Amino acid sequence: MIALFRSMLGSLRDLLPIILVIAFFQLFVLQQPIPDFLGLVIGLLCVVLGLTFFIFGLEMGLFPIGETMAHAFARKGSVFWLLAFAFALGFGTTIAEPALIAVAAEAATVAANGGMIATDDASQESYASGLRLTVAFSVGLAIVLGVLRILKGWSIQWMIIGGYLLVVIMTGLAPKEIIGIAYDSGGVTTSTITVPLVTALGVGLASAIEGRNPMIDGFGLIAFASLTPMIFVMAYGMVI
Repeated sequence: MIALFRSMLGSLRDLLPIILVIAFFQLFVLQQPIPDFLGLVIGLLCVVLGLTFFIFGLEMGLFPIGETMAHAFARKGSVFWLLAFAFALGFGTTIAEPALIAVAAEAATVAANGGMIATDDASQESYASGLRLTVAFSVGLAIVLGVLRILKGWSIQWMIIGGYLLVVIMTGLAPKEIIGIAYDSGGVTTSTITVPLVTALGVGLASAIEGRNPMIDGFGLIAFASLTPMIFVMAYGMVI
């Protein structure tokens, strides 16, 4: 209970700068009263509680389970099952990302209004589903690539530089209508569900393998997870 209370105070402290910025511009720059003050306070309380329970849940559940499974796969010594788990984790967490679902649905609506696809519901749903599956598949491959980097000790700098060079090249080849969506897809994949589990996997795996430093080798999976969707979504736009 004390830990939960401390987490709540931490959430309130993290939100305090946002509250002060909004209050300053509303009261001193716009010089207008805050509309629906009671609703704003209730909404703020809900945000604090939601953020508190989310962070507390990560610390209690998702981070430990991710690190524990990474240690277990390292002890098992099966590279195949480790890579299969990495792909499934990346794919499963991404396909469930609320931000990706929202962006894919909005992209389908805009594509229909722009004449890229038919305006019926089935076509829009098919477009959105294809976009989500493409992003999820790309993140799954990204996590596999990141796990291989940890296992082999590859340099992350050159892999990231090479990846972004490919993004630049594909930007010149892909249809202009898909480029913005591709870039946004790289951001929405690294959200509330994917980041905690993937980070825990990388840190746990680097901690379990002799000769690997969790600070140097354990992080970087999220960079791959935000890079590969841009490449795959542009390729998706070129294909469809």
